[in-house]
This record gives sequence, structure tokens and C-alpha cells, in this order.
Amino acid sequence: MKQKILITAALPYANGPLHFGHIAGAYLPADCFARFERLRGKQVLYICGSDEYGVAITLQAELAGRTPKEHVDHFHQVIVQFFEKLGISFDHFSRTTCKEHAPLVQRFFQDLLENGYIEDKETEQLYSEADKKFLADRYVVGTCPRCGYEEARGDECGKCGGSFEATDLNHPRSKLSGAPLVRKSTRHWFLLLDRFKEKLSHFLEARAWKPNVKHFAQGYLEDLHPRAITRDLEWGVPVPLKEAQGKVFYVWFDAPIGYITATQEWSVKQGNPDGWKEYWLDSQTKYVQFMGKDNIPFHALFFPAMIFGQKEPYKVVDDLVANEFYNLEGRQFSKSEGWTIDLEDFFHHFHADQIRYSIASNAPETGDSEFTWKDFQMRCNAELLGKLGNLVNRVLVFAQNQCGGQIPKKGPLEEVDERFLNAMHRLTLEVEECFASYRLRRACQLLMEIAQFGNSYFDSKTPWKDAKTARETMETTIYCCLECIKTLALVAFPIIPSSAEKIWELLGFKEALANQSWKQVLETALVSTTPLPKPYILFQKVEDELIEKKIADLKKEKLLKAEEKVAETLAPLKPTITIDDVHKLDLRIGKIVKAEKVAKSKKLLKFEIDIGFETRTVLSGISAHYTPEELIGKKVVVVANLKPATIASIESQGMVLAGGTDSQLELLMLSDLPVGAVVS
Repeated sequence: MKQKILITAALPYANGPLHFGHIAGAYLPADCFARFERLRGKQVLYICGSDEYGVAITLQAELAGRTPKEHVDHFHQVIVQFFEKLGISFDHFSRTTCKEHAPLVQRFFQDLLENGYIEDKETEQLYSEADKKFLADRYVVGTCPRCGYEEARGDECGKCGGSFEATDLNHPRSKLSGAPLVRKSTRHWFLLLDRFKEKLSHFLEARAWKPNVKHFAQGYLEDLHPRAITRDLEWGVPVPLKEAQGKVFYVWFDAPIGYITATQEWSVKQGNPDGWKEYWLDSQTKYVQFMGKDNIPFHALFFPAMIFGQKEPYKVVDDLVANEFYNLEGRQFSKSEGWTIDLEDFFHHFHADQIRYSIASNAPETGDSEFTWKDFQMRCNAELLGKLGNLVNRVLVFAQNQCGGQIPKKGPLEEVDERFLNAMHRLTLEVEECFASYRLRRACQLLMEIAQFGNSYFDSKTPWKDAKTARETMETTIYCCLECIKTLALVAFPIIPSSAEKIWELLGFKEALANQSWKQVLETALVSTTPLPKPYILFQKVEDELIEKKIADLKKEKLLKAEEKVAETLAPLKPTITIDDVHKLDLRIGKIVKAEKVAKSKKLLKFEIDIGFETRTVLSGISAHYTPEELIGKKVVVVANLKPATIASIESQGMVLAGGTDSQLELLMLSDLPVGAVVS
């Protein structure tokens, strides 16, 4: 019986288009693994779907003038088309608004409730009397309780970097209407995650996951506590209790159940409604989950805990493959800041296999990596074209001209031939191990090593000379080269399937490579006299001019977005003050003698600043724009007579001056004036 392998990839959120960072984190690694295991004859089921509930969707839908359903319908289709262009081979791509989803989510809740893992309690939330509803954090703005910034978000202050609950804000108001908010008691249900600690600990100990994944999960395990699974919202899966009218499940709770409901929908479409049970209710199934590192807690702890609390013996994940972040030219992808790639334009100029190979060869498996246009060009030209494409073309053209356009006979092997075939066999075994252990980067390296071996072998054997004096030797050389190309088509297929299929066809095969067996392809020799189709160029050169234009377009788009954002967010003038008010400020030149990040804060930096007559401790929420190291020794302007304030349990004894917008910030720095000098 074939081994069953269930593969799931994190459900993409149907609130906007995807980018290559998402592809590198989950969908391409999962697709390569699925294609590889199908070749190995496993019974593979690759499942995914759109995640379509949550408050972020309702917010963006309102801003776009759409209903939530219209909003997710639009982006579901955008996501599906993107995956199709990239050749992602899902067996089924579903969505959490499918009819199978809500009943199973509610069944999960009922089982957890009946088994004693859920409790309800009253909490205070912010309520809009004008809108007659509770508002989630994303809908709330107000005055920061720490620094007084009047446009702080419901979970974090964009100025000082402080983190807090929305109910901590002063003067909270609706982000959409501006209406004031009040505190109001509401009842919610909580999953008692802390009761699963021991079982989850044993579960993690039994898993041979990558160290970065396992350590992250184990660190999170220590702080497990009851977590709210319901919220006051109209868009979502309704809570199936009479006393929970108007409440839906948090998206973090319902989304992972979508892997099961997507499989159920697949079963129905296959004409076998109970077929999903063969995967989810069979302990012998190998279950592999792919995701980005930001999803580790939900898949390593929360979803397994939810399954442990069920009456049905659902399969828990065996291998959790979490990749790090994949950035763009040194920064995170950001559509709002113009730091992204126009996908429609990209696919107009380039082929899906080019980006698949580029991402796979630099996959963020153990640390963050990035897409750069120059690296993309190098991968396409030096590797796909220069090594793989070059070998395929030169050998097939030679076979057309010197071997009658067919696979030649293999004569007696010389020592050099044996060494070449043995080296190719050894590298192929290593490639197989890499695919099986989710190491795409190394698989790409080995793919190119095999291609380079083939090129070197062809050059060293000089078949163009033997064609005149030793045809049997020449034909053996070309036969061995064609065996190498056959192997390359096989090992390249999981990564660049379209190109691999073309190579396979150029060897005279009629049935698709996707339908072959990994083992049989390697063990079955090429058949002499098989006609070879006329070869053609597989990979196009990526020209310097095009890459330079792409880099320039990226910078131009970032600048345009920044200018648009500045125009939209320029703060209005404050009330007029007198010269006496200005004179109250004591501004001094200060030298930063020490700088460090503040623990448990994303934005705060802590400075020790010499202002001439003493050294002050000053906090500033600028770590998104500066590193501590680059500021040491710099002279800045300090508000020296500002009343001290305690931020993140640290007393800040002043303020450094900076200018900026919502997305940009620049410290006011001077160079010639001495420390302690007055600024006026």
C-alpha cells in the first residue's frame, strides 16, 4: 500500500494580493515536496485555501466600499490566479467560507467545551454607542497612555513604541467614524491552553523539527495561558450557543480547522464524501505542514491543543516546516510603501520557473534571505541558462548533427565515463535526500553541480574530435551526456516543472515526466535509436538594461508612495504660541555615549546622552529607523527640561528631536557645536 502524505500550507489571508515573500515561506517549498513525493510513488494530498474571516477583512472591506463577502471573493480569485501562474500544484485549493467549514469549527468548539477545555468570563471592551457595537483593536485609535500621542493604535503606539490593550487608551474613538468609545462589559469564551502544557511538551519532545522551529515553540510553551476564541463581530463563524448571539470565533481558532474542511470539500468533489478520513483519521498518514515562522505558535501549539481536545482522533502534524522571512532588496515587502514587485509586469517579462528557481536557490530555510534583481539575473543567466540550458542545448544540437538526430548506442565505458556516471549517481542520491528533508537550497546547488559535471565531461571528452576518428567513443560520450540530461530533468522537476517537462520531451519521451517514477527513471536506461526532437533554447538571457530598469522602477515607486503618504498624513498646524512659550524650551546639544534596544519592545531604544553638565537616560521609539550601533557618538538635540516620564519601566529624562512622517523618521543631528551648547 502506498504511504499517504498529507501536505498543508498556511492559508493565505484573502485581504490582499500575495508576494514572493509568501511564496518562499510556504507555498513553493510545499509544492516542491509534493511534486517530489508524487514522483516517489507516494499517495500525496496537497491542501490549501483562502483564510476569509477576521476583523482585518471587515475593516479593509469597509474602506473599499465592499461587503466582506465581496472582498474575499475578489482576493480569493487574485490569489488563485497567482498560484496558477507559479505552477503551484495543489490537489485542492479551498476557502474558509465553503459550506463544510462552519459546521466543523462549531463541532471543534463543542468538543472542547464538553471536555472541559473552554470557559466563559466577562471582560471589558470598547463599545461605540453611535454604531451600537463593540470595536476590535484595529478599529480603535486614541491617546497613548504613556507618551500622550493622540493617534495611537488600539494595540501599540506608533510614536513611543509602547504596547497595551485598547482599553488602556485615553480618549478612545472609532478609527472609521471618529465617534467616542466607552468601556462596556461583554461575555467571551476562552480556550484553556495552559491545561495542554504537559501533553504539548511531550508532543514537542517527540518531534525532530528544525532547531529554530522547535526552540521557538518550546519558548512559547512556557507562557501558555487561556486565550480568547470569540469576539463581537458579524463576519465569521457563529458561536453555536444561545447566550453567544452576535459573537463569532477568532480567525486564529477557525483558520487551521480549514485544512480539514478543505479536505472534506475535496472528498465531496472526488465523489467520495468520506475520503478525507483516509488522511485525517489515519494515524499512519504522514502529515507535513509548511508555513512562515510567524505562524509557528498557531501550528506547533494551538492547533495541536485543539485537536487533543477533540473526541475524534484527528491527525496531528508530524513535520512542521517553518521558513524565515524572504525580503526584497534588504527590506520587507510592503505594498503600502511601494517596496514590492508588480506581479503582472513580472510575468510579462519572466517565466514562472525563473522565479521558482531563484527563490528555491536562496530559500530562507535557517535565516532570513532576500530577493534582489541582480541575484535573480545571476541565477537566470549563469545557472539556468549558463549551466543547465547550455548543457542541454549543446548536447542535443550535437546529437542532431552527429548522431542522426537520435539517441546513439552506448559502447564500452572508459574509466572517465565510469567516474562521470558514478559521480552523477552519488549527487542524485544526495538530491533525493535533500528533497526528502526539505532542503531546497542544497537541492538547487546539487542540480547545478550535476549540470556542471555534464558540461565538464562533455568538454573533457571532446566528442567533436572523436566524431572524425572514433565514432563509437563519441556515441558513448553523447549517450552518457543524454543520461545526465535525463537525470537533470528528473531532479529539476520539483523546482522548475515546466522546464523539466520540456527537457524530458526533448529526449524523445512521449508520456509526461510528472507521471513517471523517480526510481524507474533512474534505473531505466535510455533506448538507442529513439528519435530526438529538434532542440530549442530553454532559457532566455535576462539583459542588464531590463534589470537596471526594474531596480529604478522599485526606487521610483517607493518614492512616489512616500510622497503620497506624506501628502495624506501631514499633521495640521498646532495652535499659535508666543515667543515666551518658545523660550521655555531648553534645547541642548547632547552626545550619545551608549545606545541599546529595550527588551520586549519593538520600537524603543535606550540612550545614555552626555549634555555637558550631566549624562541623561533618554528613551526614543526609533528602532525601526536606526540601529543602536550607528547612533553611538552622534550629536543630537535634546529637550533637557522635559518632565521625566516612565516608559517600559524605565525613567526617560528628556527627548531627542526628530522629523518625520508615518513611515519615515530622521533624527536632528549636528556636528560642530560642543556638547551642552544651547539650541535656539
